[in-house]
Amino acid sequence: MAIVDDSPTPPAPPVPLAALLARGDLGLRLLAGPGDVSVHWVHTSEMADPYPYLLGGELLMTAGVQLGDPAHYVGRVVEAGAAALAFGVTPVYDTVPPELVEACAARGLPLVEVPPRTPFTAVARALWRLMAEARLRELRRVTEAQQSLAAAAARPAPVPAVLGALASRLTGRAVLFGPGGTESLAAGREVPPEATRALRELAGVLGPRPGGPASASGDGGGLRLAAYALGGGDGLTLGVATERLGPGDHTIAGVAVVLLSLLTAPHRGADVTVRDGALVRLLLGAAPAEVAGALDPGPWTVVHASGGDGTPFAAASLAAALGTPLVDATPTAEAGGGPAHGTPVTVRLLLPASAPVTAQPGWTLGVGAPAVAGELAAADAQAARALRRAEATRTPLVRHRPAGITALVDPDEAAAHARALLAPLAEPLPETLRTWLSLHGGWDRTAAAMDIHRNTVRQRIARCARLLDRDLDDPDVRMELWFALSTTRPAPGPGAGPGAGPGAGVTA
Repeated sequence: MAIVDDSPTPPAPPVPLAALLARGDLGLRLLAGPGDVSVHWVHTSEMADPYPYLLGGELLMTAGVQLGDPAHYVGRVVEAGAAALAFGVTPVYDTVPPELVEACAARGLPLVEVPPRTPFTAVARALWRLMAEARLRELRRVTEAQQSLAAAAARPAPVPAVLGALASRLTGRAVLFGPGGTESLAAGREVPPEATRALRELAGVLGPRPGGPASASGDGGGLRLAAYALGGGDGLTLGVATERLGPGDHTIAGVAVVLLSLLTAPHRGADVTVRDGALVRLLLGAAPAEVAGALDPGPWTVVHASGGDGTPFAAASLAAALGTPLVDATPTAEAGGGPAHGTPVTVRLLLPASAPVTAQPGWTLGVGAPAVAGELAAADAQAARALRRAEATRTPLVRHRPAGITALVDPDEAAAHARALLAPLAEPLPETLRTWLSLHGGWDRTAAAMDIHRNTVRQRIARCARLLDRDLDDPDVRMELWFALSTTRPAPGPGAGPGAGPGAGVTA
């Protein structure tokens, strides 16, 4: 395994020797060695020992003016790293010396015969033209890859989308490693286990150490490997495994590194740590007075959101889109535990009331009413009810609606009345009735919201009418039942939240 290669980068992509041999106007002929080598440039020399003047990768052209010992000459050319040797027939030699052919064949150095009618400058010109065409193709490939990565970063699940686009463009595998070297996310084709292990080790070379290398490259499992440290400061690393890794591939990977660094960055300011801790303590049940001092007076807006792509970066991406670092993605009992890959999560966010809250692709949002720091607990409950309403109505964003007339009734008296009124109903009847009322008595919408058949909805509503001995077509009856259902506030199910009314639209 090798750390980043510091060798000079060629000015243009190399050209296969076979492309030169295929040019009929040049009349070149391969006499020895393989024809699948790559040529970076052309160099002409009549020195007896050209070694000091070669950089490697050249097509060395000579007429053999000082060719004394072909075996020694070829050995020095191979030691210098030349890609191939081109021998011009005439004016010195009528044919390519057999000793030179044998020496090239023995050392595996491609030997090309240049006919008398083809000047060396024609070969050089043809190579530079092929290199210019290759460079244009490479620039086009890199540009298209950059556009593809940028488009992926704008999708609802940007992190896996960028990884998938990168793996596709490199025709390999892209892996996002966590700080401990654990594989957080991967995309692309499967690679041999030894390549996976080598890539993980390569990523470990980078790590979060200050002043450490930003990238590293190596080999494993017959593949070219590279690892890049992301710029978020959390020790995340991007690893890629593919058949080849040229300068253009590194450029494409570099674009992905920039995008992933932005998408996974925590977006924290100098004073965010204190405020973030205050938010978490508040949402976990601390008294508002205990944490209000750590926050600006406000007003603030509480947002509850469900959805995302299930990756560890979904909540951070949503917070960045809404423009706030104050996000609580702590798993709750309702959320079903920690976010596994592909499993949507529920998160809570805190924004200044002046910040606009807009619908976000892949998320369902519930928004509480603006509140000062000391009243955030109530705003948190409002956002939760709004989110349940949004999920029931399959609306991307629902805002809290003031309680209205329900606020004029004593809560204890209202709860006692609701328990007596709804006593004949057992689950799932109350939740079905709640969802049905919230959706204006829509059979199909209620069935879709609860994931049951519309006939099941009809049967349950008819049973509610019989047990309650009420006419559910009467608006006054519907209002009274909705008031009772809103007062009882049962555990949220697949239906509507208790904060909406039978005439609600996109408010809760």
